[in-house]
Amino acid sequence: MPRYAYVNGRYLPHAQAAVHIEDRGYQFADGVYEVVPVAAGRAVDKDPHLDRLERSLAALHIPMPMTRKALELVSRELLRRNGVSNGLLYMQVTRGVAPRDHVFPTNTRPALVMTTKRIDFAGQSKFDDGVGVITVPDQRWARRDIKTVNLLPNCLAKQAAVEAGAYEAFQVDGDGYVTEGTSSNAWIVTGGGTLVTRQLSHEILHGVTRRTILAIATEEDVPFEERPFTVAEALAAKEAFVTSATSFVTPVVRIDGKAVGDGRPGPLSKRLLAWYRDYAAGLRDSA
Repeated sequence: MPRYAYVNGRYLPHAQAAVHIEDRGYQFADGVYEVVPVAAGRAVDKDPHLDRLERSLAALHIPMPMTRKALELVSRELLRRNGVSNGLLYMQVTRGVAPRDHVFPTNTRPALVMTTKRIDFAGQSKFDDGVGVITVPDQRWARRDIKTVNLLPNCLAKQAAVEAGAYEAFQVDGDGYVTEGTSSNAWIVTGGGTLVTRQLSHEILHGVTRRTILAIATEEDVPFEERPFTVAEALAAKEAFVTSATSFVTPVVRIDGKAVGDGRPGPLSKRLLAWYRDYAAGLRDSA
């Protein structure tokens, strides 16, 4: 089946899709993006993802490239053309094309690019075996709540994790507290069975999957706290995991080569993953 991308009003063969060399996303990372998981043919948490897209664009003073309804129609058509039942929908909006200048241009049209990817989420060993993470200093800018395409510090940390044989890197602030992963939110489970994840602020991305997991935890009477935790507390935790559109709920069984708990995915992580899979497939409601 041919693969298509959507670029500024046109569905194009993926290999032929392109943007102008003076697109400000290329020149200045002047844009934002969203990644929406697709499960059983449905876009999971579509509305919260579009809400976050609008918030990110507003923070950068970039207008929406089209109405929300039109964006949803384009998304569905692109998924249909690419035959994606399980995978990812990627959306990127930049300020548009203008002569290179740090100052925001006037009278430019936002540029919209959308792509999809097929992924077999059920067939991934990370959910059954767990993964390792390393810790790195958090070198990112101060507005991490804006989902910008400026991801170089995240890429450097992720590359360090891969080179160390790990799946992800926990980024650590100057006070020794974990902020989040390079492309995920970080969680631990205390010895008493309480979920802990860092509270929302400018210091972390406001993860949509994070939001859903907290809603599910509330429904299932799982106690949780939103607060910082240190690397030492994570190493002493009963369980740890990361969440994101691509990670779902992925158990963390090693941090910097040291076992978390008994070195295997913990029971609460497994239950949360099962509950989230049901939610993603439309088999349960959530807030």
